[in-house]
Amino acid sequence: MTRISLAKTFPDIYQQLLSVSAEIDKAALSVGITEGFCHLLKLRISQINGCAYCIRLHTRDALQQDESIDKVALLMAWQETEYFTEKERAALMLVEAITEIQNDHIPDDIYQKAAELWSDTQVAAIEWLTIMMNALNRLGIACRYNVAPIHISSPTEQRSHDHTGAVV
Repeated sequence: MTRISLAKTFPDIYQQLLSVSAEIDKAALSVGITEGFCHLLKLRISQINGCAYCIRLHTRDALQQDESIDKVALLMAWQETEYFTEKERAALMLVEAITEIQNDHIPDDIYQKAAELWSDTQVAAIEWLTIMMNALNRLGIACRYNVAPIHISSPTEQRSHDHTGAVV
C-alpha cells in the first residue's frame, strides 16, 4: 500500500522540521558532542523505534564519522560491552528513557547520572536530539520510507537524505 508522503503533502512543514533538526545538530556540536556520537545516539533511538530508513542512514553516518564498526554493530547491546565510556553510557540511558517514555517516564536516577557527567547544555542538546529523532522516526515509519537495497561497495560511500525514497 502506498502511503501519503507528508513531505510532499505539506512541504513547508517538512522543511521546517528539517531546519529545526539541523539547528539541534548545530547546538549539540557547539556544546562539544561529537558528530559521530550524535549519529550513534540517533541510531540507538532508531533501533528502539524500528525505523529501518533511519537505522540505515545513521549507521552509515556514524561510520563516515569514524565511529568503529564494532561500536556501531554492538550498539544494540551496549550495556554488555566495554566499548562505551561512562559518559556515553549515561547519554545512552537517557535517550533510551526518553524514547521509551511510556515505560517509566524518565527515572530520576538516569537523569541524575547524565547530569553528573554532562553539562546542562549538553544534557539539553541530548534531550532535543532525542525528541527530534523520535519525531523523524515516526515520520519515516508512518510514511514507510523506502529502504530498498542500494548496491554500493562501502557502507559509507552513499547516503540519502531524500525521504521520498529516491536515492541521491
